[in-house]
Amino acid sequence: QVQLAESGGGLVQAGGSLRLSCAASGRTFSRYILGWFRQAPGKEREFVAANLGSGVMTSYADSVKGRLTSSRDNAKNTADLQMNSLKPEDTAVYYCAAAIGGPPKLSTSYNYWGQGTQVTVSS
Repeated sequence: QVQLAESGGGLVQAGGSLRLSCAASGRTFSRYILGWFRQAPGKEREFVAANLGSGVMTSYADSVKGRLTSSRDNAKNTADLQMNSLKPEDTAVYYCAAAIGGPPKLSTSYNYWGQGTQVTVSS
């Protein structure tokens, strides 16, 4: 199995930046799709970004395109989500997740999840 742990969340003013990291342990990291999801209070968990395998294929939610960049380093078993130009509506708990296959934008595709890290963006 794979264990995931997010870090890097915090409080930032609108327009600021944060870098979230996801550290993986267990089975070979490179075999998994790596996805990022977020969940705000009272709202459904939503897709943010995903890297497929080597990371050459990347997808993003329309709401974060141009502001957030997802990357991964399979040699280090880590993944990052660089968050720029943050908005108050980005406030949520952010999760990284790993999947063997399936549609990367669907949370049901993912087998393993981190515990989440809080991102709060103030106006």
